[in-house]
Amino acid sequence: MMSDSSAELRERVRDRYAAAAIAVTTGRAASCCGGESCSTEDLTGGHYGEAERAELPEEAVLASLGCGNPLAVAELRAGETVLDLGSGGGIDVLLSAVRVGPEGKVYGLDMTEEMLALALANKAKARAENVEFLKGHIEAVPLPANTVDVIISNCVINLSTDKPAVFAEAFRVLKPGGRLGISDVVAEDHLTAADRAERGDYVGCIAGALSFAEYREGLVAAGFTDVEITPTHEAVEGMHSAIVRATKPADAPTLRELPLTATGEGCCS
Repeated sequence: MMSDSSAELRERVRDRYAAAAIAVTTGRAASCCGGESCSTEDLTGGHYGEAERAELPEEAVLASLGCGNPLAVAELRAGETVLDLGSGGGIDVLLSAVRVGPEGKVYGLDMTEEMLALALANKAKARAENVEFLKGHIEAVPLPANTVDVIISNCVINLSTDKPAVFAEAFRVLKPGGRLGISDVVAEDHLTAADRAERGDYVGCIAGALSFAEYREGLVAAGFTDVEITPTHEAVEGMHSAIVRATKPADAPTLRELPLTATGEGCCS
């Protein structure tokens, strides 16, 4: 059960991303994640190549709110199944769909109705037949255990108020030997929670960021191995956009798979 403060934070995040989706539908770029001074061009232009952006509907690019490009580190292969946690307007889902090819599958998970509507419209424009968008929370992924080969995410996990649940769910839905390749905002270890809050708010992807040590410890506690956290650039003082990699061991016990509900939402505990 979420505390009142956690529930309030989730609603603030939902409101912010709903507003971003609405902005895109009116032809405006959404404001980006990871600091007040960043711009959408800093993110999409700095992390996605021109050729990648040319593959996408304009609305998918305008809706990019991330702090990096997880596809640059996920090393997707033809035929793989991919899950994007917090898929937003679908930029990383659609790019992943091209990389895994028609034999692969990409799921995008988001909790915001407006973003899901935008993502579905972008899927139709891109004619991406191997894509499916799901409504739900990253703390309770509506997929059976041992479903996906790769999990990606772009500046979303810092927004969760229950990060251990996110890491546990990521571990659960990955197949043994599966891998995590994400971008997120991470704080230097000497910064306290109060220090992080002084540098930016929760909805702006700053106050809720884990430290490097906390991130590593959280992934290891969930069962991940080969954890690597590599900073790429400073978002605000002492806080960095970073690439996070980790692996579910190939000999991890196979968890019981649970069937999806008829709606495809919130099936698994």
